[in-house]
Amino acid sequence: MQSLATVMVAVVLIFISIRLLPGNPALARFGQHAVPERVTDAMAGQGWDRPILVQLMDLPGELLRGDLGVSFFHGDSVAERLMETIPATLELSLAAIVVAIPLGIFAGVASALWRGGWPDYVAMTLALVGVSVPVFFLGICLMTIFTHMPTSGRVAPTMISQFRTDFFLFEAIFTGRFALAMDALRHLLLPATALATIPAAVISRITRSSMLEVLSSDYLRTAKAKGASLWRIVWRHALPNASVPIVNIAGFQVGMLLSGAVLTETVFNWPGLGRYLVTAVREQDYAVVQGGALVIAVMFVTANLLLDLTYLWLDPRIRTEA
Repeated sequence: MQSLATVMVAVVLIFISIRLLPGNPALARFGQHAVPERVTDAMAGQGWDRPILVQLMDLPGELLRGDLGVSFFHGDSVAERLMETIPATLELSLAAIVVAIPLGIFAGVASALWRGGWPDYVAMTLALVGVSVPVFFLGICLMTIFTHMPTSGRVAPTMISQFRTDFFLFEAIFTGRFALAMDALRHLLLPATALATIPAAVISRITRSSMLEVLSSDYLRTAKAKGASLWRIVWRHALPNASVPIVNIAGFQVGMLLSGAVLTETVFNWPGLGRYLVTAVREQDYAVVQGGALVIAVMFVTANLLLDLTYLWLDPRIRTEA
């Protein structure tokens, strides 16, 4: 029930906010020199000439029917367009997660083990840079440095017709077409790296802090005294006991990837949900913005539900209290 309330509050806030923006969607579509009667008729035809609260009363019924509306600018189904763009965002986000979580945990563990040494200084300096540099600026830097890598799109234009689904990378891997998979990976590398930077930096700092606390505990000092190897101490004892705060921040960062994807997709011309929403906000395409907000809210809530289930598995105390 709380998750449903969260989704509804997010959708309502977006519904109201987009209508409070300056400008007129009909003028944005027809141009500033459009005939006033045409603009008035368009606004009335969409019901946008009514008070905002009156328009809001129609929203629950539309959502219950699964009706996300039609794009005012392009005339196509919002639900269909969202289904076309969501796979691109999911592939980008999953790739960023695959990079960010292992990299962040490895850097944090190394920093904690060699506290005060050069691994600590290098890892924490890079983490500070990672959380300080905006995603769009990092994306531009990567595009400037790695000029031999693809900087836009998901695959080469000549290869798009070879896919039957919108999950390009997964389809290419599962069907054994490794040339297509390699091309999709090359296009994915730079945007996924840019998107993974902030989560990796945050996870590394939390991992370091949690590991330092666990490494100073009595039972680990006992394990060291008994001659346990460094590998066993870290991966068998320290990291599992330090995992709860790491999972907490990692789960939160997964949700934040959705907001970072908006900038990343815009910089790299990635045809995903984020770029679609940026265009819709600029055009004041109400139906698209509302539908996109609903999808993002559901994704965020789903990530948090999965995080709660992971907590139950990692921490027996939570299962006992439940």
